[in-house]
Amino acid sequence: MSQQQQAGPPYAPKTAGVGGLPTIIPDVPISAVFLALYVAFAATNMTIFQANNKRGHKFIPSAALFGFCMARITTLVLRIAWATHHTNIRLSIATNVFVNAGILVVYVLNLIFAQRILRAKQPRIGWSTPIRVIYRALYVGVAAALIMVITAVTLSVYTLNTYTLQACRDVQLASSTYLLVFTTLPLFVLAAAYLLPRNSAEEETFGSGSMKSKAMIVLVVSCLCILNSGFRSGTAWMPPRPSNDPAWYHGKAPFYVFNFAVEIIILCILTPLRIDKRFHIPDGSKAPGHYSGGRVGSSDRQKEPSHYSEARIGSSDESVREVHAEKEQRPNDTSSTLV
Repeated sequence: MSQQQQAGPPYAPKTAGVGGLPTIIPDVPISAVFLALYVAFAATNMTIFQANNKRGHKFIPSAALFGFCMARITTLVLRIAWATHHTNIRLSIATNVFVNAGILVVYVLNLIFAQRILRAKQPRIGWSTPIRVIYRALYVGVAAALIMVITAVTLSVYTLNTYTLQACRDVQLASSTYLLVFTTLPLFVLAAAYLLPRNSAEEETFGSGSMKSKAMIVLVVSCLCILNSGFRSGTAWMPPRPSNDPAWYHGKAPFYVFNFAVEIIILCILTPLRIDKRFHIPDGSKAPGHYSGGRVGSSDRQKEPSHYSEARIGSSDESVREVHAEKEQRPNDTSSTLV
């Protein structure tokens, strides 16, 4: 191993990592089982998305879950390949990148679902401009965290400089901490939706099922995401240990349980409970009233006040009556000219 480290780059890591070095037994059989589960969920979510899309029921989160499953399939395939090629450092880099990247899709989806509940229960707050800006900034932060993790993981195996390695570790700590905070945000959004004073006349509903069931789904998924992200962040903040002296949390069991097992539980919640029906909203919803079936669009006619629309309808009815009156007078006028 030391010869390989000196022969790089890329260099084999000197510190222990979560999951350790994969081996044919037990990593390949375990990875194969999880691989089959992700394939099944990928097929299910894509089938749901295509079936809904054919009948005009577009629900992008189903396609996002399909993408998440495909990312996890790639992760497990890479880990199986790494188990049979221990000396291939590039395989380890790719595996670690996908392990950290895939779950972000679920983090974002859960916050989106919480936002829809907030907009239904607190339309004035949920649709306000400051909330929109905050959400967009949070999504940009997730993308930045992902880029930072990929850069740090890749750079750390291409240098032996102590200062650079410490900088890479600091970047990973910052990214993991941000993502942990991000996973807790749906809980605060739910609290704002239900605990802040609200006007029952302004509340809306969307999708099928009760709002309580939707909130329970977001709550349970949030707890699982916090468990997943908390394990990642907690192990990252622990003092580095030599690769030949790993801690218990570097073992294979914690790696598979806190990563893939937790994710499968999340998929078992989101897919069978049909989030495509529960969290569906009308396409183009951009303002209060759209969730409850209000007209969605950007044309001026759709934005007109109701009293103005009634005036237009009244004027159009008068125009129709005038046309009919003209048609009735035309024969008389013709007869008079002939006489």
